[in-house]
Amino acid sequence: MILRLLGLSVFLYLFVATNELSAQFDFGEYREVVQTIIESGREKNESYDKLIELCDDVGHRISGSDGYNQAVAWALKTMIQDGHENVRSESTVVKPWIRGHESCELLEPRSLRLSMLGLGGSIATPPEGITGEVLVVSSKDELDQLPDEAVTGKIVLFNFPMPPYSETRGSGYGAAVAYRLNGAIWAAQRGAVAALVRSATAYSLDSPHTGTMRYLPNVPQIPSAAVTIEHAELLARFQARRIATQVCLKMEAHSGKEVESANVLGEIVGRELPKEIIVIGGHLDSWDVGQGAQDDGAGCVAAMEALTILRRLGLQPRRTIRVVLWTDEERGGAGAHHYAETHRQDVQVAGIESDSGGFTPKGLSMEMLDRDAESRAHERLRELLLLLAPLGRLEAKTGGSAADISKLKPFGTLCMGLNVDGRLYFNTHHTEADTVDKVNRDELNDCATMMAAVAYLLAELPGRLQD
Repeated sequence: MILRLLGLSVFLYLFVATNELSAQFDFGEYREVVQTIIESGREKNESYDKLIELCDDVGHRISGSDGYNQAVAWALKTMIQDGHENVRSESTVVKPWIRGHESCELLEPRSLRLSMLGLGGSIATPPEGITGEVLVVSSKDELDQLPDEAVTGKIVLFNFPMPPYSETRGSGYGAAVAYRLNGAIWAAQRGAVAALVRSATAYSLDSPHTGTMRYLPNVPQIPSAAVTIEHAELLARFQARRIATQVCLKMEAHSGKEVESANVLGEIVGRELPKEIIVIGGHLDSWDVGQGAQDDGAGCVAAMEALTILRRLGLQPRRTIRVVLWTDEERGGAGAHHYAETHRQDVQVAGIESDSGGFTPKGLSMEMLDRDAESRAHERLRELLLLLAPLGRLEAKTGGSAADISKLKPFGTLCMGLNVDGRLYFNTHHTEADTVDKVNRDELNDCATMMAAVAYLLAELPGRLQD
């Protein structure tokens, strides 16, 4: 009899718990409000207008620069004008990198000015530059197979081609960016005097792509720069024909003293659980070339406008939705580290970062520290995204989020990155060509609309997707 009563108790407990869980994630009851958000986001959306102001009026904004400080002032003013709550900047320190004048001249076998951009964090050359013979290798493996005497005193060019975009594999950026990050280390370890890398892109119209690089403490520091696909291939063809090439690389690059920078925040405060936070955002800094339109002005204005779409509709969800515009993503992530440390006491339920451009949204990528919680969240996120069918077929994927939001993973946060149609992203990534005209207004509007709808649902649902 006692065993029967215990069995009945367990059954009733599981029945009630299961029904409570189902009630927490009955996404269908939110279909109407999601439809309203989508219709409003497509009818009245000022994402592109915000992007024009940020990119045309402020321009590029590398962390620690006057341009970045102007971007902070613009973001504060704009979010206050949009009526958001708790709009503020949160100060941190960054170490600026200053490019200065730079050039790379082909001297032999003929005279030609090579298209180049110094890599962020690189040291300078001597004032007279570094003149040397170019050694072209297609990979680190090829470099490793060469004897020391073939490398010592040379300027090594890593002519590693970035694989083209694939629907199944995505971009080949990860493989190519390893050479940008580590090329100077690998070349210096073999006695080279400078390192050049083929720009991390699969498509080029003679546009060099910058980006960050690094040094190791026990390896000599040598200058490093990126050249275009066209000029990397030119130097490779000369070498294949056994024609020696000589270049003169001049760079004034240097790192400055630490200066104050800031993240920018604004909120819709939750009506019931204000201390539980849904974060949406992008990184406000860019490189010191172009306008940083796709990387990551689009992500910033999409998050800002997502909050505005909800406020315009008078929607105040159960939890707080917080926009965070991070500083220094491009140069080391000081803003993300500072935010994670400063807000470790907050209950960061979930976060979405947009840092892949303002193209047509394709879904969300996600990660959590707890794999069981990640699995639960993944299944529920797939169901949630079905409500957003008017925006297209949206997929929930596991395997990663984005650089800034991922710093919250240790706190149990469901970290997500906004996935978009990335076929064109790396064509202009980190170049002078990353400008407003490369962004499609309707596609950017859909990014903001999707972020608004997902953020609202995450903030309004009785339960968390990961619980």
